Amino acid sequence: MYGLSPRSAALLEAYAAGDQLALAKLLTRIESGAPDASAILQAARRAAAARPRPRILGITGSPGSGKSTLISALIQLIRARGERAAVLCVDPSSPFGGGAVLGDRIRMGAHFQDQGVYIRSLSSRGLLGGLSPRTPQIAALLECFGFDWILIETVGVGQSEVDVAQVGDLVVLVLNPNQGDGVQVVKSGVLEIADLVAINKADLPGAGQLARDLRFLSEGRPAVQVYSLIAASNQGVGELFAAVESAWQPQQAEKRALERARLEVAQWGREWWNAEISGLGVQELEQVRLGQSDSLQLARRLQARLTSAHSAARSGEGDQ
Repeated sequence: MYGLSPRSAALLEAYAAGDQLALAKLLTRIESGAPDASAILQAARRAAAARPRPRILGITGSPGSGKSTLISALIQLIRARGERAAVLCVDPSSPFGGGAVLGDRIRMGAHFQDQGVYIRSLSSRGLLGGLSPRTPQIAALLECFGFDWILIETVGVGQSEVDVAQVGDLVVLVLNPNQGDGVQVVKSGVLEIADLVAINKADLPGAGQLARDLRFLSEGRPAVQVYSLIAASNQGVGELFAAVESAWQPQQAEKRALERARLEVAQWGREWWNAEISGLGVQELEQVRLGQSDSLQLARRLQARLTSAHSAARSGEGDQ
């Protein structure tokens, strides 16, 4: 394990004093995979151990459903109570260059000058599940900063946004009347991870039928609360926010906090494993392709190599 660099230690001091610029720089270090990223998180968590936890709300749904507009309306309600909010917007990345447009922030421009609101965009880096590989770590650093709410908007990929259930204390699924019937929602699987459903753009034809379909199709499952609203004009958003507060349960929040820790550990493991896979030589891959080598046995050798390397690293730490 790497210790804190002098630069990170200085940033953590400013971070603990509430400096948002230091927060932004630490988030960049974590997102870019700095060698001391894990040490940064550990130090931040220790410093914030006695601080009340924020409420973490996941917002998911297909592209164009109005997730960003809804989040902007929710921020208005949060700020009207004098509470602070952080927003993580995950945007799809290019399959070629790996970059992202990061355009969701444009719809939240009304809050850019508000010191009680922090907005951060992330690239999904091709990860399925609607989140970024660094979402658990970045959410953890925001959690320790002292915000009252953390809102996480998924990438909007439609039928694979299930990781948000591990990150948010509650999950709101945003739908539109013109995006297909309730059967498609059930087929996608996202209804199963939603605690609340928001039918946005409820002034469009078909909104009432979609609400009836969802209630009918959720029979036999835990009851899903469905709310119709028009986020662009703040109609119905207050009712949804009240429902979020009523649905929030400390026991469930604690369970989801453990799931976030599990996901964080898994992401580190995936990165190490992917690095090993990327390091395979042409000869090894060619042998697998031609049937001269067993792909399962090669994977097991990689696993043993990875385990041995990290055991040696831990042994070295003990000798210091």
